[in-house]
Amino acid sequence: MTPIIEFKDYTFKYRSQVEPTLRHVNLTIHAGEKVLIVGPSGSGKSTLAHCINGLVPFSFPGESTGSLSVKGKDPAKEGIFGMSKLVGTVLQDTDGQFIGLTVAEDIAFALENDCVPQEELFPRVDEVAETVDVKSLLDHAPTELSGGQKQRVSMAGVMIDDVDILLFDEPLANLDPATGKRAIDLIDKISKTTGKTVLIIEHRLEDALYRDVDRIVVVGDGEIVADRKPDELLCTDVLEKEGIREPLYITALKHAGCTVKAESLPQHIESMDLAPYREKVQGWYQKAQLPPERKPTEPVLEVKDLGFSYVPGKKVLQDIHFRIEKGEMLSIVGKNGAGKSTLSNLICGFINPDQGEILLEGSDISGLSIKERGEVIGLVMQNPNQMISKPMIFDEVALGLTVRGVPEEEIRERVNETLKICGLYPFRNWPVSALSFGQKKRVTIASILVMNPRVLILDEPTAGQDFRHYTEIMEFLKDINERLGITIIMITHDMHLMLEYTDRAIVIADGRMIADDAPARVLTDRDIADRAYLKETSLYELAVKCGISDASGFVERFIHFEREERANG
Repeated sequence: MTPIIEFKDYTFKYRSQVEPTLRHVNLTIHAGEKVLIVGPSGSGKSTLAHCINGLVPFSFPGESTGSLSVKGKDPAKEGIFGMSKLVGTVLQDTDGQFIGLTVAEDIAFALENDCVPQEELFPRVDEVAETVDVKSLLDHAPTELSGGQKQRVSMAGVMIDDVDILLFDEPLANLDPATGKRAIDLIDKISKTTGKTVLIIEHRLEDALYRDVDRIVVVGDGEIVADRKPDELLCTDVLEKEGIREPLYITALKHAGCTVKAESLPQHIESMDLAPYREKVQGWYQKAQLPPERKPTEPVLEVKDLGFSYVPGKKVLQDIHFRIEKGEMLSIVGKNGAGKSTLSNLICGFINPDQGEILLEGSDISGLSIKERGEVIGLVMQNPNQMISKPMIFDEVALGLTVRGVPEEEIRERVNETLKICGLYPFRNWPVSALSFGQKKRVTIASILVMNPRVLILDEPTAGQDFRHYTEIMEFLKDINERLGITIIMITHDMHLMLEYTDRAIVIADGRMIADDAPARVLTDRDIADRAYLKETSLYELAVKCGISDASGFVERFIHFEREERANG
């Protein structure tokens, strides 16, 4: 096999940094291989990708030693344009990749740039659109599309140039679980039918392994920590050491005292040979405890027969009905476009319902203004940059109190106290721009906590976070939930988050509420999972294959065990 990408003792240091981001990298990728690259945030995996597609050193200047060749060429000499003929990159944020006013224009852009005649251009656009299943969307505007559709259009835009290497940068970050599965399936189909070399950079290892990959390359602190076949890697402790979440069924097998062997083919739970582990898993299940029942408290928020439409006659939400108790931590889940964000906008008062009512601690809140609701119900958006309006951290957190005319001394006390709770006190005099994405997220949470709200709604609190930052932010939310008694509602695509951190899930599909139950029961119900574009947890498959009839009980025990371990860890 011929190497198509070859790093030899390659070191790279960004111009603005003291230490190199990549150190002595030796990595060979062969033509036609499909390789998954994983590593925590800041490990250097994105820099590795930028070296391959030419963004380093042209968009991100720095110094390198050693050598790198991509299809026999040196990216540092070829430039971004030269590399774009060899490597097609699909970005995590697909919105930043659109150029055309329609999907067809966007796909055709590279060909138009090369002055390809129309009689050749149209059939090629049709062919690529067919491959990625967007043919019916060619006359739509890219901005009208769902997350999964946008991603497929981005794929078409890079494939049309007939590049040799396709590079996917966190393709699952903004997708609901079922759409994520489709994306991985499509990448697999492209890999098999075109024979192109495919590189996938992703935090969500288990989801990325929905289809076979040839190798997994683990990047840690700028170095290649492991480069192995999936079945071999999953039997080691490399992932755990590097702070990458291993598949849940692998963790469950370890809890049961099993030593996972490569010959059992652990890459997929569906095809794994579980016979050697069945007895131990059953034994663990019989001994493991169920979580204690939650004692009911009084309701903090009630939604009664809520209905809403943006356009008359087209219901976005209908007959939504639930009550949330004081101090609960629950998730609202469903596919993209199901109406989850519309529901949070109705609760916050940004839009008004066509019917039904919303009660806060028993009182109808329809008469409260957005500002008044904001004092009791806080909303933290998915992207912290959309919420931050002040350059300095202290001023940003103080803003809500300042506009409400709170005395200066009280502002200082409350802001400092909140910054301590959020672990941001040492940075109180820093500019917001100096913070990481996760720290900015905390600033947005702090700016709402300082108002002493009764309910906190978070839209995708862990989107784009690696396992360590995800755990930090979720442990922090759990802490403020328990310590301050704040009710926390999370709108999320993350099935792990829903299982591990919430005791209840409200499931919305096509504008209706189809379930209100324990996450373990929701994620072991195939009908609900299918209708809401969720993904059954691999723990369900593990329980079934090990002959455990109460699969949701198995999942509940696993989650309780994990929580206890974390609490004692």
